[in-house]
Amino acid sequence: MNDKANEVRKGEELDWQSLETYLRQAIPELEGDMQVAQFHGGHANLTYLITLGDTELVVRRPPFGKIAPGAHDMKREYRVLSKLYKHFPQAPRAYHFCDDEAIIGAPFVVMERKSGVVIRTKLLDCFKEFERAEERLTDALIQALAQLHTVDVEKAELTQLGKPDGFLQRQVAGWTKRWNLSKTKEVPDMDTVLAKLNEDIPKAQAVAIIHNDIKFDNCQFQPDNPDEVTAIFDWDMTTLGDPLVDFATLLMYWPDYAFNQKYQVPPLLKLEGNFPNRTYLIEKYAAHTGFSMDRMNWYQAFALIKLAVISQQLYQRFVLGKSTDARMEKFGLAAESFSRIAIDLLRV
Repeated sequence: MNDKANEVRKGEELDWQSLETYLRQAIPELEGDMQVAQFHGGHANLTYLITLGDTELVVRRPPFGKIAPGAHDMKREYRVLSKLYKHFPQAPRAYHFCDDEAIIGAPFVVMERKSGVVIRTKLLDCFKEFERAEERLTDALIQALAQLHTVDVEKAELTQLGKPDGFLQRQVAGWTKRWNLSKTKEVPDMDTVLAKLNEDIPKAQAVAIIHNDIKFDNCQFQPDNPDEVTAIFDWDMTTLGDPLVDFATLLMYWPDYAFNQKYQVPPLLKLEGNFPNRTYLIEKYAAHTGFSMDRMNWYQAFALIKLAVISQQLYQRFVLGKSTDARMEKFGLAAESFSRIAIDLLRV
């Protein structure tokens, strides 16, 4: 499907006049009447397409309502994208960050528009003419992730993005805190998994820029090329740390028939087509990076817990009436399902 913007969702309108005034002051060369549309693919941050004359800009802000600590960090996204594009062309260039909440009700970032197609639930028609299309798209995704993980952090001027020492320890503690702030009922299995993760934390093999939400629907391709990811989106959780955390997040999103059958759960993302399984992804990533995959069960369990907490945060917003997006109601059982799988992974 094309990465098309559509009509703004009801209840997610902004103060367009205030935004237009800001943009014309920040970018004086803008000309023409302002037009507004919205990208509907995401579940959390609100992303708008702002067109002024021949110029297209993307504006991103956090969702409405109370925001969990450390989540939806537009300032962080700006810090990353204002520099990373020079060293990793798949990163859109960020132009401005505004922390004045009086403009549209929240901090926001203004960045370049990248056009292309996004794979969400199935192989797109534009790729069906290519041999081994699913495998080639998968290879491109893994290669892009490996390229990100080998960016020279110092040359990219992103050493202040995080503190690699003690990264995994802080991650486990941080996601434990987020769980406690977002839970709407007690889930004993979540407490068990969080304790087990903390007892046996692996030693990181490298320090890398990690995106924290890599998957097909955060990537963009050109319709005539299944062999290269041309853009990656949603950088508000980016930090420095253990790259296997990033890779494990991708694995947990990845549809895998054997895995889903074993745990009797549907895939986190539906992806129709003959795409490779998780073992293929692990082998490709190891080949690109040279990293050992011996502790992947720990990383996969941790990735499940992160996804459980993110789902719970979205569900809590729905329960509290902070969102009218009906898709969020289904996230209420995520913590129970994911924690049971994580316990099994940690037993191996």
